[in-house]
Amino acid sequence: MTVGAPTDVPGPDPGAAPGEPASPAPRRRPPRPAGPGIKVVVAVLCALLGFALVLQVRRTASGDTLATARPDDLVQILDGLQRREDELNGEIGDLRDTLTRLRSSGASSAEALSEAQRQAAALGILTGTVPAAGPGVRIVIDDPNGTVPPEVLLDAIQELRNAGGEAFQVGSVRIGVNSAFTGGRGAITLDGIALQSPYTVLAIGDPPTLTAALSIAGGVLDTVRRAGGTMEVTQSDDVRIDAVRAVLTPQYAQPTTG
Repeated sequence: MTVGAPTDVPGPDPGAAPGEPASPAPRRRPPRPAGPGIKVVVAVLCALLGFALVLQVRRTASGDTLATARPDDLVQILDGLQRREDELNGEIGDLRDTLTRLRSSGASSAEALSEAQRQAAALGILTGTVPAAGPGVRIVIDDPNGTVPPEVLLDAIQELRNAGGEAFQVGSVRIGVNSAFTGGRGAITLDGIALQSPYTVLAIGDPPTLTAALSIAGGVLDTVRRAGGTMEVTQSDDVRIDAVRAVLTPQYAQPTTG
């Protein structure tokens, strides 16, 4: 049997002189591999693209819930905020009148003491150092499976505060300026005190406005449901908050007269 010559073996060069060896055929160069610099640039671009996508998703997920609220809810919240603005403007006017009266009367000890007591009572409500009563809502969040995280209760307090709420109590704990929800799902603590489901939240403010703030699409009510819990809101003309906080003495801040 005769074996044919391999097809990749070059034949003799027809232009070569007799007796001279044939010139080897030029070899095709293999593709040049990408240098390490190009690989690094590609990796950085991929990382930046992934970061941008994640950031966009998070921004979309954490967007303002008011954008998806119903018009009726927005009108209700706006009316409540308008009333709150009118009340604050009224308080400013009262304070100016009081200041004028005290200045014109020579700031007698009786008038000054009465005004100081009124201001102390108002500040006590805001800081949680005195009991409070008034119209508001009673919220019950049930967590039968222990899947509601502490962030849900924090969001509820923030929504109520943004809607004009003035005083809050969760369970047996009064909410103050330095309150903090900690723990985890099914094991929530408030200022170091363990809370038990169902969680009861009392808030004093305009009842319809507070209710609308909790019920907007994508708000606290939807968050509770997604976490596996249920929420019930009851409006009342007489909400009583009896829990109080201890008066804290500032360690660093001091009042100034200027």
